[in-house]
Amino acid sequence: MELTAEHKDAVSHWITDGASIAEVQKRLKDDFKIALTYMEARFLIDDLDLSLKDSEKASIHTDLGVGVGADASQPPPSAPAAGPADVIDLEPAGTGSVSVEVDKITRPGMVVSGDVVFSDGVKATWGLDQMGRLALDPGQSGYQPSAEDIEVFQQALSKQLQKQGF
Repeated sequence: MELTAEHKDAVSHWITDGASIAEVQKRLKDDFKIALTYMEARFLIDDLDLSLKDSEKASIHTDLGVGVGADASQPPPSAPAAGPADVIDLEPAGTGSVSVEVDKITRPGMVVSGDVVFSDGVKATWGLDQMGRLALDPGQSGYQPSAEDIEVFQQALSKQLQKQGF
């Protein structure tokens, strides 16, 4: 698919106005009937030498800090086989805490997996696949953790994975 100068100018304008990658993706579909995946939208922004606002850029580059640039042909590093599962508790901006636990036995199809308990007490399972994609399943239909909880979860998960050599 080839984007016209009009498409590229529109994307440049949206990014300059502070649009996120998801917003660019949605507006391309709504305004120009061009469907891109999130990753394709990220690559488009990079190809156009555009810079996202700090908050979006930071979440892209620190979004777990694993899996980025990993060679898929290489076997994933293995987590320690024995010992108790590690748990990290961090306080989010709100009340309560977010607790992240890494499974001793990794779930099928994942490089690493575990559980998280958000500040509101909802427990969810998470997993990170070989492509660095994070799966989060709260088990409750329609549940959405708060933005603060997600941020604290990502920080705690990153620390937990670094401790285990990921």
